[in-house]
Amino acid sequence: MVPIYRTMARRMQAVIARMHIRAWQCHRSERGSATAEYAIAALAAAAFAGVLIAVVTSPEIRKLLTAIITKALKTK
Repeated sequence: MVPIYRTMARRMQAVIARMHIRAWQCHRSERGSATAEYAIAALAAAAFAGVLIAVVTSPEIRKLLTAIITKALKTK
């Protein structure tokens, strides 16, 4: 007959081993997350640049920017 503390010790070792494996799997599952974050940031920057180009090339904004630059160059 095995003493109860040995049985409990074995069970605790098994639980600790499972926790270690789960912790390693969680750490492993985060591989590539930084790359995904950079990809999302690059996509957002490209979308913002597209909107900015669309706004700046519109006739109204082009006329406004031309007027501002002309006024700035004519200042003494």
